[in-house]
Amino acid sequence: MKRALCVGLLVTATGCATVRTLDANQPGAPVVYAGTRLDLYAINGGCCAGDRFGTEAPRYPHLDLPGSMLLDTLLLPLSALTALGVMFNARGGL
Repeated sequence: MKRALCVGLLVTATGCATVRTLDANQPGAPVVYAGTRLDLYAINGGCCAGDRFGTEAPRYPHLDLPGSMLLDTLLLPLSALTALGVMFNARGGL
């Protein structure tokens, strides 16, 4: 239990690639499975993640990959609509 907690804290301390790519808002950057693609780019030794994705890769992409895959899968309908150019306005509150 203690080990799982330490690993969880380590992953959250380095930042989630999916959240980073959503915050980056760089024109021309990948949208569909962007966090997973950023992790794989870093794992394979990509040199310029900031230029391609608009943000730097997490410090430990191997640990971040499963969480990014899960979050990217949950956000797939929205990212697919965005990639297709469908405009939608979401508003919250009353």
